[in-house]
Amino acid sequence: MESLLPFIIACPLAFLAGVVDAIGGGGGLITLPGFIMAGLPMHLVLGTNKMSSSMGTALATFRFWRQGLIQWRRALPCAACGLAGSVAGAHVALLIDDGVFRAIMVVVIPLTALYLMRGRSLDAERDPFGDRRTLALCAAISLGIGLYDGVYGPGTGTFLMIGFTTFAHLTLGQAAGTTKVVNLTTNFSALMVFLMNGQVWLLLGVCCGLCNMAGNYLGVSLFTSKGAAVTKPIMLTVLAIFMVKTLGEMAGVF
Repeated sequence: MESLLPFIIACPLAFLAGVVDAIGGGGGLITLPGFIMAGLPMHLVLGTNKMSSSMGTALATFRFWRQGLIQWRRALPCAACGLAGSVAGAHVALLIDDGVFRAIMVVVIPLTALYLMRGRSLDAERDPFGDRRTLALCAAISLGIGLYDGVYGPGTGTFLMIGFTTFAHLTLGQAAGTTKVVNLTTNFSALMVFLMNGQVWLLLGVCCGLCNMAGNYLGVSLFTSKGAAVTKPIMLTVLAIFMVKTLGEMAGVF
C-alpha cells in the first residue's frame, strides 16, 4: 500500500492540473505540491512533473492544432524565443537570489488579477495588427515570459495567454494554441535534461502523464465550448494559488 501512495496522491492531481493547464495555464501549481506530498525528492519531483506535463501539453497542442488554432509560422518562432528566454533565465537565476523575484511577483500577481477582473474580456474584439507586427510582438512576449520561466516559472502559461491577447491582439483561441506550442517546447527541453540525469520516476511519470492527458482533453473541450467564461475564473484561481505560494515561500512556510 505504501508503494501505491505516490500514485494515489499524484494521479488525481495530475488530472485536475491537466484541466486547469489546458484552459488557462498554471497546472504546475497543482502537480508540484502533489509530488512533494507523495514523498519524492525535489529533483525527482521536478523531473517527474516535467514528464507528466509534457505528455498532457502534447495532447492539448495536438487538439488545438486540429481545431485550426495554431498558426505554425507564428508559433514556431515564438517557441524558439521562449526556449532561448528559458535558457537565459536559468543562467540569470544562478546569479540573483530568487527572493528578489518573489518580491516582484507579490506586486505583479495582484496587478494581473486586477487587470483580468476590471480590464477588457479575454475574448473581446481587438483590432488585429499586421502579420509582421503580430509576429514581432508574440516573439518578444515569448522571449520575456520564457526568461521568467527559466528564472522562476510558476504561471508561465497564464502570463503567455494574457500577453498574447492583451499586447499582440490574438484571439483567445489563437493565444491558447500558441501558448501550448511554447510550453511544449520548454517542457520537452527541460524533460530531456532530467531524463539524461536520471531524475524522472518513469512509471509514476507515465501514469500521471496519462491522467494529465485526460485532464487536458477535458480542458480543451471546456475551453472551446465555454471560452472566456471558463478561462477567466481558472486564471484568477491560478493567480490566487500562486500568490499564496509566493507569500508562503517568503514567510518560510513552504
